[in-house]
Amino acid sequence: MASRERGIGETIAAWYAAGHRELPWRHPEFPAWGILVSEFMLQQTPVARVIPRLAEWLERWPSPADLAAVPPGEAVRAWDRLGYPRRALNLHAAAAVIAAQHANRVPSDVEELLTLPGVGPYTARAVAAFAYGVRTPVVDTNVRRVLARAIGGQAEPGPPHTRRDLDDMAALLPLDAERARLSNAGAMELGQTVCTARSPRCEECPLVASCAWRAAGYPDYEGPRAARQKKYEGSDRQVRGLILRELRAADIPVPGAALEYVWPDAAQRDRALAGLRRDGLVTGDPVDGYTLPLT
Repeated sequence: MASRERGIGETIAAWYAAGHRELPWRHPEFPAWGILVSEFMLQQTPVARVIPRLAEWLERWPSPADLAAVPPGEAVRAWDRLGYPRRALNLHAAAAVIAAQHANRVPSDVEELLTLPGVGPYTARAVAAFAYGVRTPVVDTNVRRVLARAIGGQAEPGPPHTRRDLDDMAALLPLDAERARLSNAGAMELGQTVCTARSPRCEECPLVASCAWRAAGYPDYEGPRAARQKKYEGSDRQVRGLILRELRAADIPVPGAALEYVWPDAAQRDRALAGLRRDGLVTGDPVDGYTLPLT
């Protein structure tokens, strides 16, 4: 089994090396700081929306120290409409740690990366693998789907299981570090462009001859499923976004009365505002006004 899995990893590496989408963070000269920023931005945000925002960030803050030198509210303001703005605060906090404790250099060690605010198992390994060539498994949603189909013979991967998922991807990695990097990147690309969730293009897949799901006749998935995200329209997330949009556009504190026009449901608006304050994304009060965080 191990030789079969390693062979699949080599096939993916060769497929990726033969051609793939040109994305900024895949350029050989792209800095480790840029890769870290891109990974924060790419969490639950489409590539097309990230590319222009990433370029703006790196032009404005070309190193961790540059970002750490401004108030965290500026990071939230520049995050604009990428969504999940807590990521902006975490990235600012991570930049401060890198500048103060790592001589302004993004760590290459997975365990050190995991100590940074907002950095989880996927992001830590992605930075280590793609910025520094460390041989370590990198697993996102797309990779999990490729593994489930090619190795497990299932249409879907089911709920995430970090240790199992990492072990499954590690079994595919070629022994050579550069080939392992290609295999990691290739599995992600394969899941994003060919082995997609709804309309897989199996005829174009490099694993067409070795895919366990194909060999089994494409059986439907009958196992446990991950919880579905709640609808955005009308949700507290939408209200939080509307409040932040008002604060990003203002150069002075926004009075509480002005926020009444953001959303008609007072209870939901107050709940969303309270959540933003708990998360450190908003500071202030109804009388003196609300702003993005200053410290």
